[in-house]
Amino acid sequence: MNVRKRILVVDDEPDIGELLKYNLEQEGYEVLLLTQGERVVPFLEKDQVDLVILDLMLPGISGMDLCRQLKRSPKLENIPIIILSAKSSETDKIVGLELGADDYITKPFSPREAVARVKAVLRRTEDKDRKDPTAKDSLEFEGLRMDVSRHEVYLDEQEVKLTNTEFKILQCLLERPGHVFNRQQLIDFALGKDVSVVDRTIDVHITNLRKKLGIRGSQIESIRGVGYRLKRAREV
Repeated sequence: MNVRKRILVVDDEPDIGELLKYNLEQEGYEVLLLTQGERVVPFLEKDQVDLVILDLMLPGISGMDLCRQLKRSPKLENIPIIILSAKSSETDKIVGLELGADDYITKPFSPREAVARVKAVLRRTEDKDRKDPTAKDSLEFEGLRMDVSRHEVYLDEQEVKLTNTEFKILQCLLERPGHVFNRQQLIDFALGKDVSVVDRTIDVHITNLRKKLGIRGSQIESIRGVGYRLKRAREV
């Protein structure tokens, strides 16, 4: 028996919350609604959800601050977040992704697109616990080790905490070191082929991934006009 995935929608506009609730429930999800950002952390500390859809323009604590707070909490940091906002500029999207959000939906939005993005983010999360018979259990490259089945990454035996999207991007690069992947290939591997995003989304995730890898981050090389590859340290 499949357990219904639970989604928390945080938006102070009741109409938006009800629209998302109706369309997601049609797909078999259980949807919970909150209109106040201050209630989110206490709620999540007591009640488990599989994904949070978070509006940026909340009264009181902002969605950005709330996203930052969730990602800094050892107990809540692994909950996927989709940001929902009327701010559609690329800069706002980049800021949201840099805070650790998994995706960004702008208002007004198509309910069909919102459902597709939810499915894509949840699918990436589920990949952590699903064993792919064709995938390698472990990937290693110059002190960088990835345990795919455990969804863990180690750099010189020190664990590196990555978001689901960062993990998938690094997995793609580790599977073929030296190979140049274009942005669309990385998007398809990390986010799914049914999700439409701008190339800049991958660039932001790459930037965050480089920061987390410290001095090894420079081994993720940008190939101008093409994409990215993972190169050897002696090539840096």
